[in-house]
Amino acid sequence: MTVIIILIVLGILLFVIEFLLVPGVTVAGIGGLVLTVFGVYKAFNDFGSAVGAWVLIGTILLSVFVIAMSLRARTWNRLMLKTDIKGTVDKDLTEDQVKKGDLGTALTRLAPMGKILVNDLVREAKSTEGYVDEHSKIEIVSIKGTRISVKPVKK
Repeated sequence: MTVIIILIVLGILLFVIEFLLVPGVTVAGIGGLVLTVFGVYKAFNDFGSAVGAWVLIGTILLSVFVIAMSLRARTWNRLMLKTDIKGTVDKDLTEDQVKKGDLGTALTRLAPMGKILVNDLVREAKSTEGYVDEHSKIEIVSIKGTRISVKPVKK
């Protein structure tokens, strides 16, 4: 009977690992199923149908109880990540920052998108006239929200 209890407890433990730590169908879930079913089968085989039925009912109840307790928020509170992400989305550009006609430099190749340096700000921009090589002089053509369109400055 000890072997049966060990098989069932290990099977349930592997199920909990499958549900909470390793999402998807993995070795833990399959192993848990195999160990649990084998433990119940062994109970039926070794002790008859009456004891086997009680072991099956006990296994189902124990499984539901253990999974319910595992899913409670306080159980896993110690394992949870407790950091906040402090970030913002780019806001619309103001006339003080960048305006139409400002000159700058392409920090990367604009093909057609890339990084530019204008008024000491690094921004992403789109070229309106094809590709612009890195370190080329550019001029701001238009600004719509955070979208900047530029063209190369002819020498």
